[in-house]
Amino acid sequence: MWSQIAERLRLAIKDGTFKPGEVLPGEAELNRRFGVSRTTSRAALDFLEAAGLITRKSGRGSIVVQPRVERPLNRLSSFSEDMHARGLKPGYNTRSLRLSTASVAVAKELGIAPNSPVFEIDRILLADASPMATSLTYLVPAMFKQSGLPTAADLDRGSLYAWLKVRAGIDLAAGRERIEGGIADMETAKILGLEQPAAVLVCHRTSWSDANEPVEYVVLNYRADRYSFHVGLAR
Repeated sequence: MWSQIAERLRLAIKDGTFKPGEVLPGEAELNRRFGVSRTTSRAALDFLEAAGLITRKSGRGSIVVQPRVERPLNRLSSFSEDMHARGLKPGYNTRSLRLSTASVAVAKELGIAPNSPVFEIDRILLADASPMATSLTYLVPAMFKQSGLPTAADLDRGSLYAWLKVRAGIDLAAGRERIEGGIADMETAKILGLEQPAAVLVCHRTSWSDANEPVEYVVLNYRADRYSFHVGLAR
């Protein structure tokens, strides 16, 4: 019986009867409506929480959460493309732009010598005006002698990948990505609107041009409750 109740609530969330931020009927209301015990109604809500559809907070009840954004791992895509594909409006908040020197790790990813100059971009990535991820990007300045480097206004207007293609003539053709779980530090948790301790998905990505030259190295911290990655497997 609990699975039938959970499925009815899941469908009600899916069709928008219960929207993100709204509270589901409590255990007592579910008991009355379906004629079940408290154990049964609690099991239904436990299932929805485990599925990532609701969060349960003392004194507030079972709250519908924003749906996760799923991204396939076999395709190099921009954040903007990911959001548009899921009917969400991408947004960007550029926190800082600066010339710095490459650490050993950054230099290795970009195929340059340590302490070489790099252009560092610190941005917040938004979905429907809600913070989804932080992004720390490193570019090799020498690649932008003709086009010049992007400005904060350029980056707040749209996708970095689109800017690279249109303004710099650089078309990203391939990349390598490593994803791991992590705990957000105080600043990241505050930016993403998370209560600590908060889990994040940390993504390290290096992208190459069609000339097989490293162009970008980026470290992203995604909200683990809003983002997931999937990949097809064969045997």
